[in-house]
Amino acid sequence: MEEIKLKNLLEKMTLKEKIMQLYQSDLPTFNRSSSSELDSTGPVTGPENNIILDKESLYSVGSILNCNNAKNAYNVQKEYMENNRLGIPLLFMFDVVHGFRTIFPIPLALACSWNPDLIEETARIAAKEGSASGNNVTFAPMSDLVRDPRWGRVMESQGEDPLLNALLSAAYVRGFQGNDLKDQETMAACVKHFAGYGASEAGRDYNTVDMSEQKLRNFYLSGYQKSIEAGAEMVMTSFNIFKGVPATANKFLLRDLLRDEMGFDGTVISDYDSLTEIIDHGAARDGKEAAKRGIEAGLDIEMVSTEYIHHLEDLVLEGTVEESLIDEAVMRILKLKNKLGLFEDPFRYIEPEREEKTHLHPEHRKLARSTAAESAVLLKNDEILPLEDKIDQLESIALIGPLADNGGIIGFWNALGKNEEAVTLKEGLENKYGDRLKINVEAGYNFETEQLDIEAVKKTVEKSDLVILALGEEQNMSGEGGSRAYLDLPGPQKKIAETAADSNKPAVLVLFNGRPLELKWYDDNMTAILESWFPGTEGGNALANLLNGDVNPSAKLTMSFPYTVGQIPVYYNHYSTGRSPEKVEDKNYRFLSRYQDIPNQPLYPFGFGLSYNDYEYSKPELSSKEMKKEDTISASIEIENLGSYSGKEIVQLYIRDLYGTTVRPVKELKDFMKISLEPGESKRIEFEIIEDMLKFYNLENKQVIEAGEFEVFIGANSRDLNYCGKFEYKD
Repeated sequence: MEEIKLKNLLEKMTLKEKIMQLYQSDLPTFNRSSSSELDSTGPVTGPENNIILDKESLYSVGSILNCNNAKNAYNVQKEYMENNRLGIPLLFMFDVVHGFRTIFPIPLALACSWNPDLIEETARIAAKEGSASGNNVTFAPMSDLVRDPRWGRVMESQGEDPLLNALLSAAYVRGFQGNDLKDQETMAACVKHFAGYGASEAGRDYNTVDMSEQKLRNFYLSGYQKSIEAGAEMVMTSFNIFKGVPATANKFLLRDLLRDEMGFDGTVISDYDSLTEIIDHGAARDGKEAAKRGIEAGLDIEMVSTEYIHHLEDLVLEGTVEESLIDEAVMRILKLKNKLGLFEDPFRYIEPEREEKTHLHPEHRKLARSTAAESAVLLKNDEILPLEDKIDQLESIALIGPLADNGGIIGFWNALGKNEEAVTLKEGLENKYGDRLKINVEAGYNFETEQLDIEAVKKTVEKSDLVILALGEEQNMSGEGGSRAYLDLPGPQKKIAETAADSNKPAVLVLFNGRPLELKWYDDNMTAILESWFPGTEGGNALANLLNGDVNPSAKLTMSFPYTVGQIPVYYNHYSTGRSPEKVEDKNYRFLSRYQDIPNQPLYPFGFGLSYNDYEYSKPELSSKEMKKEDTISASIEIENLGSYSGKEIVQLYIRDLYGTTVRPVKELKDFMKISLEPGESKRIEFEIIEDMLKFYNLENKQVIEAGEFEVFIGANSRDLNYCGKFEYKD
């Protein structure tokens, strides 16, 4: 439909019809208010208002949340289109985060692949499955930078680095949206949560964010920006405040920054109930004032809460709010519906036959398996893995822990994913070894009953040659509303690990979790540690391939693991202080910025991850000691595979700005390469250093490059780096 026709359509709409387009109903509300008999009500992630809409309002609603199958979508759209006065179709939106029916590893795990192309492909498959069930929009990617693993939604993030956050967020957008939104196998992406939500105080969901604008721009903004540049059609506001104003009604964030400066011309939606919640923040007297602040700030769609539909009409009629504000919001919604091709065919995404053929397609499961293997991080290995080299020496393996034969390994935000459709670690090992190796399985602990059977654990360990521990979090312990104050393995799982360690038999810990955990004891006492995160539908098969050695681990952490929770936040790109411990050799000197009982640095740093090979870095070089404006220089290093396996290594480039008008981080990731090396093979890797790598936001919140000196490092992670040299930038 041409834009002129959309404008003509807007002119035909009554004020009430316009306002209803700004309201997103959930499926239960539509079900209660209509004559439909829907077979599911979908997930609920906030307070239920239990409202019933009159028929005129119901058939003017703009969008539906959480319609989770094609039958429901068809019935809702059919009833709606038969009753909507102007033939304006509904939008259907759903949280399709890391898969729809075929579940891929959680986003934090996927990020550890450092592979944008792989992430783009997982999003493409998620869109293919989600759209077959009638959904047009997904609430992904989450582009919130995170530094606090206590926050439950860390599992939905790309981690602590601005560059990776930006690159991987953009990859999700490209994967979901494809090249043409009218392609029925695509979904419009909604980047969230704008802005700074990953910095919630104390790692507590829905909590306050307090940071400078300069910090927002230098660290937190790039993920949203690159998603928008990749074409994201929607932006979701965050629950937190910024500069003392809730984001959902924050004119600086939504109009000045997002639209005027960042150039976003798509649709802005609130998070679940977040407009009403500005009253609880103390930013509005009542619902009427909340509605006024929301529309003036530039909020287009109100998700589930009802301040717009209860108050906007009165605000316009009394002259408090200009109707033009409502018109511009409605026009953005109509444009999105038009881009999706819904005016041409409101049912274009709703295909029960495609839904049946697409969900859990064998090719999708195959991708889920390879993706899970590329996302698991080997944290420790004392020459016990891979098992294929030891298989002739083993008669039996003890597989112990509450997650040994548990399908609850797909993670939070699993859409239509089902635990019973996931391959457990037990099943994966049985698929791998068959009759070659006996696998003695004992849960030892049950999350639901909280019962520990340590005697059964001891007996199983005693009759086995090697122990594999399947420990971690229950999958609902992370995700929205899943904040934790302690980061140790929950329940008495450590007792299970102590039993294995006391046996003096090799003990391999396989972790299932949605966040970095406190692992110092396990690092000291386990023979090997494999961080699998929540690996998704094909997790068990992928992990069996890794443990056996069919796949050589290559993933690296995108978030630091602390020694202990008291260290948080701990992240690699921090600022230096005037009392750095590195300045003083005397370990007993007191007056320094350090802990008395643990190191300042994390247990496992950003970028860390082992392989079944050792890779030797040598001969680092910098092409020049001087870089002029609009010029480039290069940094290079030689890397050799010293092992006996083919492998992939993620080579990382870091730069430090030594001084400036504002303090700069001790190092920043500026580029990386994922290279393949055969046994004994060596390659020389070269990075180009360009001006964009030197930019930052100054005190005036302007992006600048300042003349000065810069140090360059290349290495395997943010801690183990090789110094390439120093150059001076002259403007």
